Amino acid sequence: MNTVNPSHYSLHLEPDLKTFMFSGSVEVSLEAEGAVNDITLNAKELRLLSCKLLKDRESIECQFSMDARRDEITIRLPEEMNGRITLRITFSGEINDRMVGFYRSSYYAGGETRYCAVTQFEESDARRAFPCLDHPLKKATFDIELVIAEGLVAISNMPIAEETRVPDGRKTVRFHRTPHMSTYLLFIGVGEFEFIEDAGMTILRVATMPGMTRHARFGLEFGRNALAFCEEYYGIRYPLPKLDLVAVPDFASGAMENWGAITFRENLLLHHPRITSKAGEQRICEVIAHEIVHQWFGDLVTPSDWMYLWLNESFATYFGYGVVAHFYPHWDIWGQFLYGQTKAALTRDALHETFPIELPGGEHALINASTAPIIYNKGASILRHLVGYIGETSFKEGLRHYLQEYEYSCAASRNLWEAFEETSEKPVVAMMKSWVEQPGFPLLDVTRQSEKLHISQKRFSYLQTQFDQQWLVPITIRVFYRDEQSRTITALLDTKVAVIEIGADAVAYKVNFKQDGFYRVKYRDVENLAELGKLALSKSLPPEDRWGLQDDLYAIAMCGDSSLDEYLEFLSNYKAEDAFLPLIGIAANLYHAYLVLEGTQRARVASFAKPFLENVLSRIGYEPDPDEAYPRAILRDAIMPQAAVYGSEEVAEFAGRAFSRLTGGGSVHPDIAKSVLYIGALNGGEAALAWLKDRLKTSVSEHERMNILIALGGFRDRRMLEKVQDYILTEVPSRNKFIPIGSMAANPLAIPSLWEWFVSHLDLLEQFHPAHFERVIEAVVPIGGIDREDQVQAMFEEYMREKDKARDVIQMSLEKLRINSRMRHS
Repeated sequence: MNTVNPSHYSLHLEPDLKTFMFSGSVEVSLEAEGAVNDITLNAKELRLLSCKLLKDRESIECQFSMDARRDEITIRLPEEMNGRITLRITFSGEINDRMVGFYRSSYYAGGETRYCAVTQFEESDARRAFPCLDHPLKKATFDIELVIAEGLVAISNMPIAEETRVPDGRKTVRFHRTPHMSTYLLFIGVGEFEFIEDAGMTILRVATMPGMTRHARFGLEFGRNALAFCEEYYGIRYPLPKLDLVAVPDFASGAMENWGAITFRENLLLHHPRITSKAGEQRICEVIAHEIVHQWFGDLVTPSDWMYLWLNESFATYFGYGVVAHFYPHWDIWGQFLYGQTKAALTRDALHETFPIELPGGEHALINASTAPIIYNKGASILRHLVGYIGETSFKEGLRHYLQEYEYSCAASRNLWEAFEETSEKPVVAMMKSWVEQPGFPLLDVTRQSEKLHISQKRFSYLQTQFDQQWLVPITIRVFYRDEQSRTITALLDTKVAVIEIGADAVAYKVNFKQDGFYRVKYRDVENLAELGKLALSKSLPPEDRWGLQDDLYAIAMCGDSSLDEYLEFLSNYKAEDAFLPLIGIAANLYHAYLVLEGTQRARVASFAKPFLENVLSRIGYEPDPDEAYPRAILRDAIMPQAAVYGSEEVAEFAGRAFSRLTGGGSVHPDIAKSVLYIGALNGGEAALAWLKDRLKTSVSEHERMNILIALGGFRDRRMLEKVQDYILTEVPSRNKFIPIGSMAANPLAIPSLWEWFVSHLDLLEQFHPAHFERVIEAVVPIGGIDREDQVQAMFEEYMREKDKARDVIQMSLEKLRINSRMRHS
């Protein structure tokens, strides 16, 4: 079949925010590399009105047919043609309410509900707004023209070139031509947008709904910093004349990197003084940095196929943290990266039901709850691993070479590896193929024999099976000696078994020093593990290693290769721990064990965890200090609700007083607001629920609304939980329904009844945005399905036979259920 590529689109749209319909036309210029009789474009949920071939100043009607199953329109040409082909198609469609394609978003202003219309096209939803070749490889330029009501504002990727009035009282808005770009990066927004602007060589603006620009300064200022960092690091100026950061009330994900017009959930862009917490501020910065990095990784250089989507998301995730770390080094960003990204990736990739970073399927690869931890978290962690191997200088030079070579074009993984190999003179291509093209990661099994370490590798998985896999693993070992000296040994493990000499006088050795590598470690030498425990207790190991030691032990306990008692015993080395990373890691592992286990095992976890967390809280204080470090504030807000669940009277009393103050019209510090709200629900009843519902309705901050939604999942009483469940399905906005359900799935008092509720309301839950439905499955099944495994398995087997929904996430969740079930009953 001869290839047809687009070169240019002239898109005209007329959206109506009263009827929620739009009409439009598109002229698409195509280049056929050989003779063709028909042209196939993508189109979905559009009513096609006409199609004409524009040739020699004539318009020739063309027959066309739709294939709804394949999202395709096939246009019959009047004769065989090659070279330049220009088609003009007219169509209409709905401005839907599903947060995909061209959709409407509501907000409250002037005493009434109003609407804006925005687009969300990734991965393959530009076809919902106009017929096109909807694949990242099919780049073209775009001329955008909108006809809108006089009082509305239009935003697109490029600045406005011209506005003219039309006789019916509307106006035509025409934008400058875009660069060569993919369809999924196109953006169109229409509404009552207001702006705050930072003029520079690149105009930077934040766009909000009416009255919200006063909350945009924080994001605007950090956006300017992030843009400057990227321009310097990548050695290429941001290529567009403006960059808009657009706050959208209804948004399915976190943000979207549309070139020149990035969209955000409001809580990830807008900062509300006395409401937005330090964790919220940090998250705003991470997301802004992530999306601005995309202006180079994804927008300027685009994956040649969806299987290479990680070239977008892994780099944006890695640099999202890196940019923030550059401007706020005291925030311990890389420690939070290990906990938030690497830990999540190790947990996800330890399943049988996993994927390579290069997703199989290409054309049909999607970002969902199953694939995201691999594309984002694992990919970013592998980049951190790579930087440790080739060095920051070679990494930076390789990136610059890659971006300059493929700007305004498309690339595959190998193009990047070759650039790194050239700058570092190390075997990067072979090494990265082993990490990117196969699923899973290794467990390094370490045994000491005299002065030598014997290190073997095998794939790590919670449900142990034999895999014939091997990785090229850069390893770093910190060796400690009797004279209190230490040294670092580096090597590239390129075989299944290797021998490394450490010396006869070595007292202890820590493999994966500072947790730079993406693998787990099992020490066969009990004496070495004991010595490492002493080094952790004395804080002679850095926080990354103190975290990594206990986290590997917990993962091995989940495999069944050691016991939970052994893990708890090792935690005695952390009784004086004061660093964010090991503390939040320990707290998370203990809480997972508490949710999974029951009876005396659960009581054993609580008897350790409650005094451990109370001790931490007594050291850092319950009330935030205005000058305290961000990690301390984030830690406190994470562990207070857990301590309350374990039965801490100290925490319950403190949070109870704060909640009473809040419900009485007072305030609480934003850094403990989430905890106070949750514990208020945990120990509250009808009055607490009524107050939370009223506050949710009247709050002007999405950050506060999300804290309230999490709190709604925290009630103890079954009757109260049932009321919350009804409220979720009937009154909580569609964009947020999944949040309180996820909170319930982490509430041990809600878990016992959650599966039955899920099954009985499945028809309503299926109407959620697909990504949110998947999150509900992922939250409910792994623990809510314990002790009813056969029923859950049978239900989903029938479900997957009948429907093609959430298959990957279902299979992943069922495997997590098997792991948790074995852990409870072993």
